[in-house]
Amino acid sequence: MKTYINQILLAALLITGTVSCKKVLDKTPLTSITATNFFKNGDDAESAITGCYDALQDDSYYGSVLNVMGEMPSDNATSDNADVFALDKIQWTATTSQPGRLYQQAFKAINRANSVLKYVPGISTRLSAQRRDQILGEACFLRALHYFNLVKCFGGVPIHLLPTEAESQSAMTRSTADQVYAQIESDLGQAENLLPQTYGGLSIDRTRATKGSANALQARVYLYERKWSMSAIAAAKVISNSNYGTGLTTPFPDLFPFKNKQESIFEVQFAGADDGGFTLPDLVLPSPPASYSFPKYDIPTNELISYADTLNDIRWKRIGPVEGGISYASVVYGGAGTGNDNGWFVYKWRSTNFFASKDNYPVLTLDDIYLVYAEASNEQSGPTSDALGKLNAIRQRAGLPALQLSDLPTKNAFRDEVDRQRRLELAFQGDRWFDLLRYSNQTAADPSAVHKISALDLIKQQRGTVNTNYLLYPLPLQELNSNPLAKQNPGF
Repeated sequence: MKTYINQILLAALLITGTVSCKKVLDKTPLTSITATNFFKNGDDAESAITGCYDALQDDSYYGSVLNVMGEMPSDNATSDNADVFALDKIQWTATTSQPGRLYQQAFKAINRANSVLKYVPGISTRLSAQRRDQILGEACFLRALHYFNLVKCFGGVPIHLLPTEAESQSAMTRSTADQVYAQIESDLGQAENLLPQTYGGLSIDRTRATKGSANALQARVYLYERKWSMSAIAAAKVISNSNYGTGLTTPFPDLFPFKNKQESIFEVQFAGADDGGFTLPDLVLPSPPASYSFPKYDIPTNELISYADTLNDIRWKRIGPVEGGISYASVVYGGAGTGNDNGWFVYKWRSTNFFASKDNYPVLTLDDIYLVYAEASNEQSGPTSDALGKLNAIRQRAGLPALQLSDLPTKNAFRDEVDRQRRLELAFQGDRWFDLLRYSNQTAADPSAVHKISALDLIKQQRGTVNTNYLLYPLPLQELNSNPLAKQNPGF
């Protein structure tokens, strides 16, 4: 977590985006880059916020690691690749690669956002007050997103609200999970107030945080906190936002590959080789279309394929031949290759390009928010026609018949159907393990809230005992060595 202002500012200068290369290269050379001589005008502010978005693309974050941490321990995925063995078998330790890489990258990203929040308020040259507020809203949204990912994985973490500009500032005690969530809520409240509804175009509205992005993340955060009413209110704002259409009207197969579609709310953007590209598609697809043949990550489990309706559910039914096998919208049955390339594979990303895919990574999507609304409404007051309408929208797009309230007459019955649709609709998008964690935590808080399967069930299957310590990832050893004030999670 030793990230300093020079690294951040250099990254901002090197990133292309809303600021042209010409404007960056026309700057007078600096003997050294510091906050005082970098944050001078609107171009600098734009470069810095572009650097904040760039932090999401890293392979240690949305480029691959966050996804495999959210899928590999779950009942959705398995792998014969030794690189993800510890995640697959729920045998992680403080030296397991992926949690350590995510932890470090998320705090690097937080540091970039903190630099924007500290220095951009003082810029007025070539920067309108409106655009300055938007940039600050974007930074608040991104900092909230990073802390949300950290608290889901590790529980309470240190809360840094100022940029770490010297090594002496890096050591900090861990806050509680509740304190982290309170900070996330605060940042998202600020973001909602500062961000625009739209920047004027579909593609940029999915590239940058908007008011709808803040509302969608609020809905998810409140769901994790079991603040049902607040979650439903935030989700309703998104559902009524015309920027995302007037319903789930895009045919499910047309949602993929992810690239700023109507129902997307916020995506991590990749341009291929120009920005290093997106590695996950090559890690999960068979070859072809993947660039190389090796044991892949996120291999769909036989149990998941049996759980899905491959005859009637449009998300899972056979569509037809594609490169590498047969498409079932969410998965591809690989049969064109041999060895590593036979069987079921993820098919929500389609482009590989030698580990530099141009496909995007979905962070917030409208179908997810429909399911968030249905879940939060049910947990608050039981089955209602309003909540059922959102659930039926998911089912009917998938070619499944609408249900009646008499089909789901109790809170538990409705909950089971929401859980089922979340698994089938959002498979492989990095949420399954975190959903299962939510289910375990909900039942611990309210024993009457029963889920058919939760993280504790999978922990028992893999480890032979119900060990609640594995509801969190351990803090990486590197963090403990560099931050003597941090304490490890129990059991590690």
